[in-house]
Order: sequence, then C-alpha cells, then structure tokens
Amino acid sequence: MVVKITSPHSIKRALNYNEQKVIKGMATCIAAEGFLLSLEKLNFYQKLDRFTDLISLNERSKKSNTLHISLNFDPRENIEKEKLLEIAKTYMTKIGFEKQPYLVYEHRDAGHPHIHIVTTNIQSNGKRIDTYNIGRNQSEKARKEIELVFGLIVAAKKTSKLQQRLSESVKRVSYGKSETRQSITNVLNLVIEQFKFTSLPELNAVLSQFNVVADRGAEGGRIFKNGGLTYRLLDENGNKVGVPIKASLIYSQPTLKNLQDKFATNGEKREPDKPKLKSAILFALAKKPTTLQEFTSILKKDNISTIIRQNDEGRLYGITFVDFRSKAVFKGSDLGKQFSIVNIQNAIAGKDIHKHNSIPDRAFEIAKESPSDPLVHSANKLLDKGAETGLNAVETTIAEIFSRSDINSSKIPFELIKKRKKRKKPNSHN
Repeated sequence: MVVKITSPHSIKRALNYNEQKVIKGMATCIAAEGFLLSLEKLNFYQKLDRFTDLISLNERSKKSNTLHISLNFDPRENIEKEKLLEIAKTYMTKIGFEKQPYLVYEHRDAGHPHIHIVTTNIQSNGKRIDTYNIGRNQSEKARKEIELVFGLIVAAKKTSKLQQRLSESVKRVSYGKSETRQSITNVLNLVIEQFKFTSLPELNAVLSQFNVVADRGAEGGRIFKNGGLTYRLLDENGNKVGVPIKASLIYSQPTLKNLQDKFATNGEKREPDKPKLKSAILFALAKKPTTLQEFTSILKKDNISTIIRQNDEGRLYGITFVDFRSKAVFKGSDLGKQFSIVNIQNAIAGKDIHKHNSIPDRAFEIAKESPSDPLVHSANKLLDKGAETGLNAVETTIAEIFSRSDINSSKIPFELIKKRKKRKKPNSHN
C-alpha cells in the first residue's frame, strides 16, 4: 500500500474533485463518518457544511485545515468494498483522526485499486490536530501495520515495482480518445511528483513524452503578461490540439508560481544524478554514432530520452536529456560545455575529439558502471572544463581505475597499463 497525503488550500476544492469523479461515474462515495445524516441522504452542500462549520471554529488555520489522503494498492490486489471500509477506518484511527468527520471515495480512474479520504484537522473544540510530519511518522507506522493485519502486498519490499505499475497507467495521450482534462491531470500528477526539472522547458521535455505541453501563450499576450499557464495536448507531430486547460482549474494547482517553487528545490535534488547521466552520454559517444539520430537511439536503449530544439530555419540550438532511470532532467549545457548541442554535433562529426575517441570503450563501460567512483567523479569534473588538457587528464584518470586490483587486468589495453619511463636526472658533474 502506498499512501499520499496532501493539504489543499480549500476543503471545497478537495470535496469538489471527488464529487466530480462521482458524477462522471469514475468514483463512488462509500462512507461518511461523523455526519448526522446517512450517506445516501447527504448532498454536496451538506457534506461541505459539516467541514466548514468545524473550520470556522479556528480562524487562524485558514490554509492548513484540510487533509486529502489517497491509499493506493498494488494492481494485483482485489479488495472488496467492505475491506476497503475497514482499511480506511483503521487508517484514520491509527493517525489520530477517528473522531473527525471524513468521507471515503472509491476511485476507478487508474490501473490500480485506490481510495480517497477527505477530512479536516479542526476539532469540535476549535483546536487543530498537529499534522507536522504526519506522513513520515503516524502514517508510515499505520501503513506497515495495515499491510500486516489485512494481508496486503508490502510496499516496503515492492516499492519500485509498485511505483512502476502505477506509472504504467499513465500513457501517451491521444487526442479524442480520452477526456482532455483528466488525461492531462494524470500526466501532471506523475511528472510533477516524480521528475526533477528546474525550468518550464525542462518540464515540457518530460511532458512531451506523454503528448502534453505547458503553454504560457504568446509573449505579448494577456496570459503571458499575467503569469498565467495553460496545459494542452499535442498530436503525433508535436502540434497543439484541443482546448487549453487553465492550470488553476486542475486540482493539484500546477500554476507557474507553484512550479517555480519546485524549480529551486529540484535543482539540488538532481545534482547526485548528474555523473551517471554524463557517463551514459560519453558511453554513447564512445560507440562512434555517425548521426544525431543514431546517438539518441543509443541513449534511448539506456532509458534516456533526448529532446533536440531547433528554430524556424532548422538550426539546432539546444538539447535536453530526460533520464527515466533517475527521473532527472538536464539541459546539455548544464552538464558541461562538452555536452552542448554544438559540441555533441562536433563529436559525432569527428571534429576536435580525437583525444576523446582514443579512450577505449572498456574505460567508458567502467565509468558508466561506477559513476560515483572518486576517480570517475574527478574525470567528470575535468570534462566539464571542455579543454584538451582535460581530456588528456581523463585518460590518465581512467588508467588509474584500470590499475586497481578489483579490475580484470586481462581486459586492460596495453596503452593504459604500461608505465612511463623515468627520465634520467642530468649529471651535475658535467
């Protein structure tokens, strides 16, 4: 079981999100705990009033008074309604919300079973239930206990595979084959949560893999001037199609302002992913591709997508790498001068890279396998400088890797293991 907890700015927005799913036949409200009327007699406004009456008791908690929780189960699970209700009730008790009113919705809009729970942390006495680190503390403990008690597939042992299965439910969107807003929302939920991007073009590099684009509009237009943002679908040729959806109308609020907050934090989060990506690019170049398309195909086999940008005249001016292994996105120039589109084109054309190509493929394999190795890290730092002396130093550094006892010496090229002859000191008596 995977738990996701968010704190929306509005209880109405969280409630409306789930109720709209019900109207569209994509969800069912299966429980209403702490309400005076039975579930079948409650309408939207009666549900909303129950929450807002409590929230009004604490005017200081205007922005942090709502909890929207989703409990996500492995796609192989087949859980009956009664069991879902027991799981929801047990979970709310274990996180200390058993006395709070809450609604439980069973959703059917993804490739795995899951329920959503909407509640407030404002109690009947007006005091606020502290939710600081609730995900890491109370919720994580509750998750593990529930998995054990109800015999669920354990997320702690299957996290990577489960996340992969959840991701598989998000495919490339085809215009006209699914509801536009819901399709875009599904893609955004996956991309914004999992990928590390630091700018709108980098975000679009990922979104384009799913036929979605974040659009600020024309530079002199009203949307652009007001800092607005819309999301649109793309056809197979990359052209915008369909009706644009305002970011503010999407539940997760992927507005330009909110994205800019993520840009800053993602910059630090993706740094550890840089060496591994650089090694993979160098390894692709070491295979001596003859065209840019061949180069991108080599990277694609390594689960790295390459987005090439060109102007109206067809001149290439940028390259972005989307590493699906680490979920990190980098412009070529952010990796170092050597990885800019111009230098990569030069490398493919065989210009100014004779030193680079003299490094044996086996050396690049080791660099690729051990990106965190101190010696490889030193080599990558030298490569960032893009200088000829840097490339010479890389050969020397990788030669040091080969000289280690844990490397199979039978595969080491003679040129890298032979020792340099010591120069004789001049005779001071002559």
